Amino acid sequence: MFRLVTLNLNGIRSAANKGFEAWAASVAADCMGVQEVKAQAADVAGRFEVVAGLKGHFHFAQKKGYAGVGLYARKKPTEVICGLGNEEFDAEGRYVELRFDNPKRRGVQKLSIISCYFPSGSSGPERQLAKFRFLGLMTPHLQRLRAEREFILVGDVNIAHKEIDLKNWRSNQKNSGFTPEERAWVTHTLDEIGLVDVFRTLNPHPEQYTWWSNRGQAWAKNVGWRLDYHLATPGVAALARAEHIFLDQRFSDHAPLRIDYAFTL
Repeated sequence: MFRLVTLNLNGIRSAANKGFEAWAASVAADCMGVQEVKAQAADVAGRFEVVAGLKGHFHFAQKKGYAGVGLYARKKPTEVICGLGNEEFDAEGRYVELRFDNPKRRGVQKLSIISCYFPSGSSGPERQLAKFRFLGLMTPHLQRLRAEREFILVGDVNIAHKEIDLKNWRSNQKNSGFTPEERAWVTHTLDEIGLVDVFRTLNPHPEQYTWWSNRGQAWAKNVGWRLDYHLATPGVAALARAEHIFLDQRFSDHAPLRIDYAFTL
């Protein structure tokens, strides 16, 4: 069984102060994607390079205390890819891909695990336009990757796809994260590119959220959004067996999302 976890940390040092490392040890993941690391290489060195026995691979933002992604793995990848080859978004540290290619492995010979942090547009129109540029960049990238290999992209997509994916959907239809354009991007990614929203194949129930605002007792009232995903190619998505959103302890304004797959690296 391959256990894959994703978590927006909202700062790796802040999350560590709230028990993130002990939790990571207890979950026994094979790979763990993290987003919004909010750290630089010097901050990670000697402290967060290895967590729970997993070696970290990072794509840091140029700006201090901003964005950044990481992908921790128990097994050494055959290749590490940082960034999308786009100057604007590579400067923000939004994409890291680990490739685990093995021609002798049964079923899935070419496999990528990706940790990705999609921009938020909630701070204003300028960032919303940046978010749309990022979505426009990701569409052909995912199409190319889909043609070449199996993959699982985990991360904070910053979009709730359907009405079931957020509590107050009626009042949020014009707000970033639930605009018609963003939701259409997810639909296109699933229906046209052919990726699978793995969590939803395992759990069709309402009130399954991974992010809560820090305002208005949103956590206490479970007024949340499902912003964190496993988006996978069909071959590997079909091997998904169990999902879990961890709610017993908070390290961030996001909750960890774990999915177990019936294969091994």
